[in-house]
Amino acid sequence: MSGSNVRFIVEAGGRLSGRIRVPGDKSISHRSIMLGSLAEGVTHVSGFLEGEDALATLNAFRAMGVQIEGPDQGRVTIHGVGMHGLKAPTAPLDLGNSGTSMRLLAGLLAGQGFDVVMVGDSSLSKRPMRRVTAPLAEMGAQIETTDNGTPPLKIKGGQSLKGMFYKMPMASAQVKSCLLLAGLYAEGRTSVVEPAPTRDHSERMLQGFGYQVDVDGATASVEGGGKLTATDIEVPADISSAAFFMVGASIADGSDITLEHVGINPTRTGVIDILRLMGADITLSNEREVGGEPVADIRVRSAKLKGINIPEALVPLAIDEFPVLFVAAACAEGQTVLTGAEELRVKESDRIQVMADGLIALGVDATPTPDGIVINGSPLQGGRVNGHGDHRISMAFAMAALRAAGAIEIDDCANVATSFPGFESLAANAGLGIQRKG
Repeated sequence: MSGSNVRFIVEAGGRLSGRIRVPGDKSISHRSIMLGSLAEGVTHVSGFLEGEDALATLNAFRAMGVQIEGPDQGRVTIHGVGMHGLKAPTAPLDLGNSGTSMRLLAGLLAGQGFDVVMVGDSSLSKRPMRRVTAPLAEMGAQIETTDNGTPPLKIKGGQSLKGMFYKMPMASAQVKSCLLLAGLYAEGRTSVVEPAPTRDHSERMLQGFGYQVDVDGATASVEGGGKLTATDIEVPADISSAAFFMVGASIADGSDITLEHVGINPTRTGVIDILRLMGADITLSNEREVGGEPVADIRVRSAKLKGINIPEALVPLAIDEFPVLFVAAACAEGQTVLTGAEELRVKESDRIQVMADGLIALGVDATPTPDGIVINGSPLQGGRVNGHGDHRISMAFAMAALRAAGAIEIDDCANVATSFPGFESLAANAGLGIQRKG
């Protein structure tokens, strides 16, 4: 996908309205395939995200001998093979653009009896993997990376893993999940301590599959040697995808949109907290729990936003939503300052630099810093920006057009399909004047 130059051309102005449901949560979709494959019995998933990243995980498990039916309109049936039923793939596992797939699978595959190689696209091949391979090596895994610590990953099978106590140097749900998955195959207890709260979908879903996870404050622990029992999973709509419409409706006069069945896991709601601090009009209704995950309908009406100093405690809870939050900051009155977010520099793109470059091209006063950005609210002009093959950059700039003086043209948007298939049609139906070219 990323090789073809898909462009978005988005008309200036407009407003968002109606009731929409964005695609299923990417994090939960990944984990449903992983744990369903290792479970005993048949797992039924509904609401599965049929984006390229989640499909990369699904195809990896098919390549390791798991029978998976679907996806068909979000429904997937997984015939679990048990903890030790995976088979060696006949070729390297190609995980495309998906860092979540590669990092979580590194932990899961470190405890298997066969060798495996994992590769990715040009973007994934630049992303740092030592954050998982170094602690896995301490547990006894044998994994080779490039000299730069990037993919491909070559995992040697047949290693006996030992449980460990690990204090994570950075707040990363991917690192935490990777080590907990390795801990399922390790002798003894594996405990992971996080420096700040991160999404806890792995802990919740492991328990949903009947595997005990002990959570004590910032520490999550598992004992090796247990088993997973098949269950049914309903995937809520992805708050990271909903975030684009939350910001779009906040900045576009006259907007009133309701986003249905959105996951509001407390480790993911930083975007709501930050927008409310900026003065956004956001109300939650129909709050309920579905398969261990809290969900709600989120109504957003246009509001006059003001600049803020973003609390560092909220940064890990909104790490994927910052590209579109930078658009909110550009449309706010006054200055917004983000610090403590150096993690944004090693995502699908350097999201701090790429967003700063694009905002500046649209006339916004934006100054990148090593661990964040300073944005002074400015009138948005039309213009041409580059999505750099990063799905969240492309969608963020598409929403910026709602407040721009002229049309915005965004290059290199093919990777939007990794997390949000059908973005253009859903956004157009809600009121965004978006066209796809190429």
